Amino acid sequence: MSSPMLLTIEKLIYGGDGLSRLPADEKGKGKAVFVPFVLEGEQVEASPVEEKPGFVRAHLERVVAPSPLRSDPPCPYYQRCGGCHYQHTSYEHQLEIKQAVLRENLSRFAKVDWPGEITVHASPPLHYRNRTRLQVRTKPEFMLAYYRHDSRELLPVEQCPISSELINTAIAEIWKLGRASGVPGAIREIEFFANDTDSQFQAELYLADDASSEIASFCEALSNALPQLAGVSTFRKQHGERDSQLLGIAGESELVYTAGSIAYRVSAGSFFQTNRFLTGKMVELVVAGRSGKVALDLYAGVGLFAVPLAKAFERMIAVEASPSSIADLKHNAPRNVRVVRETIDRFLAGPTAPTDLVVVDPPRAGLGEKVTRALVKLAAPRITYVSCDPSTLARDLKPLLAGGYRIEQIHLLDLFPQTFHIETLVQLVR
Repeated sequence: MSSPMLLTIEKLIYGGDGLSRLPADEKGKGKAVFVPFVLEGEQVEASPVEEKPGFVRAHLERVVAPSPLRSDPPCPYYQRCGGCHYQHTSYEHQLEIKQAVLRENLSRFAKVDWPGEITVHASPPLHYRNRTRLQVRTKPEFMLAYYRHDSRELLPVEQCPISSELINTAIAEIWKLGRASGVPGAIREIEFFANDTDSQFQAELYLADDASSEIASFCEALSNALPQLAGVSTFRKQHGERDSQLLGIAGESELVYTAGSIAYRVSAGSFFQTNRFLTGKMVELVVAGRSGKVALDLYAGVGLFAVPLAKAFERMIAVEASPSSIADLKHNAPRNVRVVRETIDRFLAGPTAPTDLVVVDPPRAGLGEKVTRALVKLAAPRITYVSCDPSTLARDLKPLLAGGYRIEQIHLLDLFPQTFHIETLVQLVR
């Protein structure tokens, strides 16, 4: 199969692609075809790039009959860069797409046909990211780059409209240094993290080798050009991953980030939410109306939820495995918070006290069978599940609902405008 196909897009699915189908053949129902950068109802021409027994992935060649909802993207790199997926339609329509995708995932994987409202919390559609990571290459010529769409090839970028204004200022300055041969060849990646007011930022450098003298000169030049730079931390990059051991620090290794009314210490290497407009709203939704004797925060990070919840509960238990995040969590936590450094499944495998509320905010992989089974056994009257992947959320909800919980509320927080990513907050009671 190599010739272009004329397709009608049925709907958009999680992952950003549009779904179409080839005509049925003697083997039965026609294959599914997945096409990026399309909208429901559009007729498009697409060329196959991958064929499997059950589906075909295709490259969009042209839009034959565009949707009236199609619009011009705000980013010059759109469709070449792999970061965004929905810039070809209005932000209001993006929110409608995400609600439909969330409902379908709940229905398909959890058998939940939610009749109630999904409360949507919108973000400004641009300049919302407080954390941005780019690839760095100095030969044969300098570039700051993202990966191209569906590829490991690099695409040079000189701006990122979804990143904060300060981060874009930093990107521009590093391009100036790079064009003047002022960026060391040892740097393979650079990550920026800006505070809540976009007035200060950290830089994290991921190095192929130490090159300490060159790095020191680069940090000095960067600090001179950008007075908003609080500090630079360096990590050794190995086999595509960074070491957990910090190589060095120039300036401060941490930022103070305020969400709601609480100031958090966030160190280099610690996880923190990336939407600078909605993090406070997320905290508000988790904390509002909750109180009692004991609350449990699993995947606690630097204490985003544990710290404000500690004001409403007599005792708070916060569990985190990351060395960097656990150090920040201990610093941020008030005295009634017991901080536990452990993986979640091992912690839940041990003895646990009766708990009034459990908050879970797992990574994209979700909770998994061991953790959901342990939560059912723990039988807390309330669980707040914060999810960044609707498919793993739906998978985890199925055993929780079978174990006696019911859904009270569903919130969609659009932490990632212009992309297919969906952040969901589900309130469960029993």
